[in-house]
Amino acid sequence: MSFIDEIKNRAKKEIKTIILPEATDIRILKAAEIVKKEQYAKLILIGNEQEVLKQIKDNNLDLEEIKIIDPLKSEKTEEYASKLYELRKAKGMTLEQAQKIILDPIYFGMMMVKLDEADGLVSGAAHSTADTLRPALQILKTAPGTKLVSAFFVMVVPNCEYGANGTFIFADSGLNAEPNSDELSEIAISSSKSFEQLVGKEPKVAMLSYSTYGSAHSASTEKVIEATRLVKEKAPYLLVDGELQLDAAIIPEIAEFKAKGSPLKGEANVLIFPDLGAGNIGYKLTQRLAKAEAYGPLCQGIAKPVNDLSRGCNEFDVAGVIAITAVQAQNIQ
Repeated sequence: MSFIDEIKNRAKKEIKTIILPEATDIRILKAAEIVKKEQYAKLILIGNEQEVLKQIKDNNLDLEEIKIIDPLKSEKTEEYASKLYELRKAKGMTLEQAQKIILDPIYFGMMMVKLDEADGLVSGAAHSTADTLRPALQILKTAPGTKLVSAFFVMVVPNCEYGANGTFIFADSGLNAEPNSDELSEIAISSSKSFEQLVGKEPKVAMLSYSTYGSAHSASTEKVIEATRLVKEKAPYLLVDGELQLDAAIIPEIAEFKAKGSPLKGEANVLIFPDLGAGNIGYKLTQRLAKAEAYGPLCQGIAKPVNDLSRGCNEFDVAGVIAITAVQAQNIQ
C-alpha cells in the first residue's frame, strides 16, 4: 500500500472537516470529487456560490451534499468579522477593516477553524504562501511550545531503497529563506515529529551541508554544525547527525566511508536543508527527475492544521494534501 493510501485509510478512522477556500479553482473541485468518492474527509467549499455551482455544472462534477459557503451571503459573516476585530484590534485593525477582510474566503475559512467549526484548511493552488500563512498566523497563532512555523514536503520516491522505503521529509522547502542555527534546530525537531506522525516510523534526521564532518569550512557549514549541536541539546532522544553531505546521509556504503561512526549509518529519512534555496531545489529535482510524489508544502508549528499547496499542483496532489491535513487534525489535542 502506498504512503498516501495509508494516510487516506487513517483519515477514514476519524473523519475530519477540511475547509477549501479556493472553491472556484477547477483543481480544487476535482479534488473535492475524489474526496467525496473515497470518503476520507468532510469538505466545506468557500467562495462565490454562483461561480462555484457554474464550475461544478460545466465540468459535470458530482459534488452534491458538499457544503458551499459564500461569505457575501453567510449569516455568520458579521459574527466572524467581530471576532476577527477582537483578535486584531491590538494590532490596529478597525471593525470596518475586519468586515472587509472577512469576505476573503481564506480569512473566512480560517475563522471557521479557529471556532472549531472545521478541523483544518488547505489553500495555495491559486494563492501565494503568504496569502495562506498570514491569516493562519493572525487568527490561529502558533502551536503551544513552538518557536517557529516551518514548511516541509513529504517525498515518496518510487522504487527507492533509501529512507523509509523511499519516503522522506524535506525541510524547510517552502518558507524560511535563511534560517540561523537555532531556527534550523527547531525545523529539525518539528520535522522529526511530523515524520513520526505521518509516516509512523522512527525519524532519522540528517542536517545537510556540502560538507561532511569538516571536509569543508565556511559560515554555512558552521551554521549546520551548531544547529546539530542544538538539536542534540534540545532533543537528546532524537537520532540526528550532521553536518552531512546527502550521499553520506542516505546511502549506507558511502556513510561507512565518509561518515564512519555516524549514528544514522546512512539511513536518514528526515533531510534538513541549510536554507530554502537548497530545500526548494532539492524537492523539485527529486520530484521531476525521480518522478517522486511531492506532498506540500505542509506546515508545522501552527495551532491547527493549515497546509499550503504548490501552485503547480493537480487535483491528485490536492486530494493527498487534504488527507494529510485530516490526519494531522486527528492529532490535535
